[in-house]
Amino acid sequence: MVRHFLDIHRLDAADLRAILDDAHARKQARKGWLKGRPDADAPGKDRVLAMIFEKNSTRTRFSFDAAIRQLGGSAIIATAADMQLGRGEPVEDTAKVLSRMVDAVMIRANDHEDVERFARVSTVPVVNGLTDRSHPCQILADLLTIEEHLGPVRGKTIAWVGDGNNVCHSFMHAAPKFGFRLNVACPAEYHPDLRDLEKGGAHVHLTSDPREAVVGADVVVTDTWVSMGDQDYEARLAAFEPYTVDAALMGLANDDAVFLHCLPAHRGEEVTDEVIDGPRSLIWDEAENRIHAQKAVLAWCFAGE
Repeated sequence: MVRHFLDIHRLDAADLRAILDDAHARKQARKGWLKGRPDADAPGKDRVLAMIFEKNSTRTRFSFDAAIRQLGGSAIIATAADMQLGRGEPVEDTAKVLSRMVDAVMIRANDHEDVERFARVSTVPVVNGLTDRSHPCQILADLLTIEEHLGPVRGKTIAWVGDGNNVCHSFMHAAPKFGFRLNVACPAEYHPDLRDLEKGGAHVHLTSDPREAVVGADVVVTDTWVSMGDQDYEARLAAFEPYTVDAALMGLANDDAVFLHCLPAHRGEEVTDEVIDGPRSLIWDEAENRIHAQKAVLAWCFAGE
């Protein structure tokens, strides 16, 4: 059976834990190695990963390219505009064609349903590199970063401050799977999708007060207030102004609490320079860990064949 990685809530907790443990192990095994050297087991040897981008990308593009190379394989990269997708070819037709040409597909898409449609007919693994609904690979990289610095994430409290967006949704999906508490603080008009909130269950607490969310937290996370495709820039800036993560807000978290941001950051909006460049910020480790988390995801996908 083909293994797709589309959303965290779709996978068993044991599989997710195994993927994260593999990410830890693969990163540790590469210490001191050149970036282009394949892993010792090279589970992607002779495999080709297709990477399709409907949205601009820095971290997703470079990290997936590095990931498949370190697994021993190679990548073909295209934007939707480069392909017939950009001229209206049905998603299903593209999926059937690419299934005969490559060994896996990563898609960074506008519409989550397009990735679902692609996966339904694909005979090779499909990985969600980001959609308007979720960003599961980012959350695995975040959890890898947290565990490197604070130990097992189970029992920890993570505070999300800002927009109830796709990254927030994936954090909510992960909370019951990994056993952490997630406090989500956002304006009422920008709350997360209630269907995703339900997937978090009792592990997720929703509030409009960022201070309430951050008190006693082990990790504070935020993201941009205006994502690609959002049209209400001025309204968002006004609504989110009280949600800036600054030194005062971080001061309410635990003394050893860390700060995460998936980047790119709008400094002076969702986070101050003092926090994002401060000693509690792990954003550069977090960005690098996209490689290791995604290697583990791809290796898990390949192991299902």
